[in-house]
This record gives sequence, structure tokens and C-alpha cells, in this order.
Amino acid sequence: MGERRSGILLHITSLPSGYGVGDLGPEAYAFADFLERAGQGLWQVLPLNPTEPAYGNSPYHSISSFAFNPVLASPEAMARDGLIDIGDLPPREAFSQGRAAYEAAAEVREGLFSLAHERFRAMGGDAEYDAFCTEHAHWLEDFALFAALRERFRGRPWPSWPPGLRDREPAALESARKDLGEEVDRVRFVQYLLHRQWRDLRSYCRDRGVALIGDMPIYVVLDSVDVWVAPHCFKLDEEKRPTAVAGVPPDYFSETGQLWGNPVYRWDALKEHGYDWWIRRLQHNLALYDRIRVDHFRGFVGYWEVPAGERTAINGRWVDVPADDFFESVLRDIPGASIIAEDLGVITPDVREIMDRFEFPGMKVLVFAFGPELPSNPYAPHNHEKHCVVYTGTHDNNTARGWFEEEATGEDRTRLAAYVGHPVSAETVHLDLVRLALASVGETTVLSMPDVLGLDGEHRMNTPATRNGNWTWRMTPGAAGEALARGLREMSELYGRAKP
Repeated sequence: MGERRSGILLHITSLPSGYGVGDLGPEAYAFADFLERAGQGLWQVLPLNPTEPAYGNSPYHSISSFAFNPVLASPEAMARDGLIDIGDLPPREAFSQGRAAYEAAAEVREGLFSLAHERFRAMGGDAEYDAFCTEHAHWLEDFALFAALRERFRGRPWPSWPPGLRDREPAALESARKDLGEEVDRVRFVQYLLHRQWRDLRSYCRDRGVALIGDMPIYVVLDSVDVWVAPHCFKLDEEKRPTAVAGVPPDYFSETGQLWGNPVYRWDALKEHGYDWWIRRLQHNLALYDRIRVDHFRGFVGYWEVPAGERTAINGRWVDVPADDFFESVLRDIPGASIIAEDLGVITPDVREIMDRFEFPGMKVLVFAFGPELPSNPYAPHNHEKHCVVYTGTHDNNTARGWFEEEATGEDRTRLAAYVGHPVSAETVHLDLVRLALASVGETTVLSMPDVLGLDGEHRMNTPATRNGNWTWRMTPGAAGEALARGLREMSELYGRAKP
């Protein structure tokens, strides 16, 4: 980006809200105002795609890499736009301001969507809706039918649907579109409503000098519209079951590796089609955000492939990806694509070469910096390079205070105190890491909101390899107040990052 900037990582669902989870309503606009007052020019969010209760509502497990999550819709915005009446809104007191309550939030929104859709149809629709459906038809039509069919089959994975629908035979698809016409239209309408709410919020942020950073997982899940529509892009058998799945090999952290289970790509088929599947996906994301962070970037250079049916990732193999050709195609079709490479963990020289060649900045996470190898640790601020993005921590890490209290050894704490030049306590460690991040030579700094607030480990967003209690943290109402904004602006100004 070429200039010193800073911002905050806070997912939309982590905002305060009167309706179960954070959404695209008034509190999102209030947070944009907070960022402006605090001198912050960036707001990073996690993926905004649909989530599923069966997978803990993880934003990294979705039935679509294009669609918005309906739970993000703002009931207040629906009332403001005349799609429902104020009296249709349930009392805010019915919802806790604590942890995100996805199922209750989804239930109340589903009822409001029905009212809004009925009113919208009675009004005869509008030209903006028609234009949206036309512009997004390349993913919207398939997603709307997929969502309607999934409802009809009570959530059964699409590879177990009747063969005609599983294999997308034209006659079967046409019959389903006729039978499910109203349900399909309702899905389209909800996506239009969400798209409009996101567009309005993004415009509001832009007017305040706040750019949005999105997050894009490299892999998609088998039971998704993405794989249903483009099975030729994935290693599947004749019954559309994976023949190989994704993971990472055994390492210092796990002697059996990690078995993610996502279907892996057929890069030969992707290349044969000019990488059109990936380019459409990247274009879509870069139209929603100003920059995107690509999760597990090393998978674009080489990935760990495990035969389907294995119980661990041990018996996998490395498979090369035509990275040069792929990214040359991407930047030819999407000039100036602004991509942040998630390069955490063990990264080999070939991955670094691709990042350098295409000038994709990597990530430096401060809670990883203070081990025994501190002087040479690439995450330590004195080893940062200019072209990088510095984080206090990410959604997968403990908070700064939680790290200090629960994970850091006594030696880690001693090294941190020596590094900053004064004693460090649980109550102040977040301020030290925020200052180190802002002072870094790295062009971009992103501060986790729990770290800005100095919260302990109970307020972390996600603990990898666990199923319960993740993705539910929410900021309390009023936490992003004037004193916090003033202090953050003063620090950002001191280190040459504050937005004017």
C-alpha cells in the first residue's frame, strides 16, 4: 500500500447488537465512527459467508464462497428501508448482549425475511434488484437453487441427492427450479438485501477514510455449492466423493499432522480453463473489500494431499501448484489485486519466492516473537521488513493478556520485559504489544480488538482444534468509547500511522 497505516481486526458478529449477533446495522456504523476518531484507516473482518451450527458457526466452513451469511442482516436496516415495520422487530431485551447466539439470531431473521420478501413482492420489486440478479447471476442462480434444495432435503449433503440433481442434469435442474420457484426467489432476495446493506456500510467507511480488509479461505468444503457446480475443479470420484483431501503434515505441534478434509483442487483442470474459477472468486472478493487476506497461502505453491479415508494426515504427500502461471493470470485479469499472504508456520523458500516476485506482504504476529530465539525471530519487531502486515494476534491466537497469563513461560515474560525496557504485567501487556506493533517498520499494522481492550483469554475468538465456544466473542456496548479512541489516536500519531 506504500504508506504507514493501522487498523483493527473485529469480525461483524463480534459487534454489539440487540438481535443475537453483531450485524450490519447501527453498531457497525458506530464502529466505523470509532475507527475514524481513533485515527485508524483499516477494518479487517473474517469471512462473511454462510455458517452452519453443526460446525460451530465457523466462518471458515461455508456452503458458499460467494454468498453472504443471512445472520449478518440488520433488522433495523430492514425497518429503515421500509421492508418491515418497526413493530415487527422483537424486543431487544429478548437477546443477551453477551456471547453470540447464532441460532436465536437466525430464527428471528428468518421470520423478518419472510415479512420483507412478501412486502417486496407486493411492491413489484425494483430495478436495483433486477440489476443485482443480473450482475451476480454467475453465482447467485446456482446458490439460490442449492440453498432451496438443501432445505428440501433437510440438510443432506449434495453427493447423497438423487443422481439427476447430484450430477446437475439439465432436466432435473429445470424441474427443481420450477418446483422451488418461490424458495429460490426468496434466497435471491435475502442475498440482495445483504449485498445492499454491505454496500451502504462500505460506502460509509470509505467516506471516513476506512478501508476494509476481507479474509478468504483457500479451500472450500465438499458440501458446498462451489463443489456442486464445478466438480471438475476438484479431485472427486464418479459419485462426487473426494479421492484426496487437504491437510498439513506432521510437525512440531502435531505428530499426526492436521487432517482438514476439504477436497483438493485439480490444478491441471484449473489451468486448462484459464483458472476462471479462482479468478471469479478473487474478483468477487476484491469487489467487496479493498484488500483480502488469503488463508493458508502456501497452498498456492504446494499443498499436502492425503488419500481419502485416512484417519490422520501422516500418509500424505506434497503436490506442486503452477504458482507462477496462476498469479500471472490473476494479476493480468485483476490488475492491482491487493492480497495479504497468510504465511504463518513453516514456510519454505519457494513460497517466499512467490511472495517476493508478486509483492504479496506476509504477516508478523507479535505473540510469536518472544521465545528463546528472540534475536533472530522473524516476528520480533527489529526483524520486520517494510512490506509486511504486523498483528498483535489473529483470530486463532489467544489475546495478548491471555497469552501472557496462560501460555508465555517465565522466560518469555522476562525477554518481553527486557525488549520493551520495563516490567510487564498482565494488566499492561496489551499496551506494550500495541505500541510495538504501531512502532514497527512494517507499513501496515492490524490490532486485534480484544488486545486494544486488554481482554484476557476468555475473550479469544477461536481455539484451533476445538469445537465448542468458538466464534462467539462479542464486544460489550460502549467498550469502544471516547477515551479509547483518543488514546489509540495519540499512539498512532506518535508512530506516524494516524489517518488525518
